[in-house]
Amino acid sequence: MKLTNLLSVAFFAFIGGNLRYLIGQALGLVGTLSVNLGGCFLLSFLTYYLFDRRHVPSWLTTGLGTGLIGAFTTFSTFSLELSKLLLAHAWGAASAYFLLSSVGGLTSVWLGYLLAQRLRGLNR
Repeated sequence: MKLTNLLSVAFFAFIGGNLRYLIGQALGLVGTLSVNLGGCFLLSFLTYYLFDRRHVPSWLTTGLGTGLIGAFTTFSTFSLELSKLLLAHAWGAASAYFLLSSVGGLTSVWLGYLLAQRLRGLNR
């Protein structure tokens, strides 16, 4: 385990966690959905565009992927908010939130992949 990787994860997690907190405070449930979908897109884009390139140092890929995106997105908050909706018998809202998060997450990953492939094609 490299010290540079650990420091990079800590640094970027500080940024990602604070961004998530600020967005969550400003937007509530919509904020959680936004950061999770945005994180899906960003991780996919970074993975297929930036991380696949051999000249990107491991401390940066680890810091951005695990630190920034890992701290920015939040499965635990998604699960808690979904549970609150279910406990409140808000079946429609819970279903919509679950579907938007699941289908939206996969769609965001796909869009990040497509953008990365397009940009890589332009840079050849």
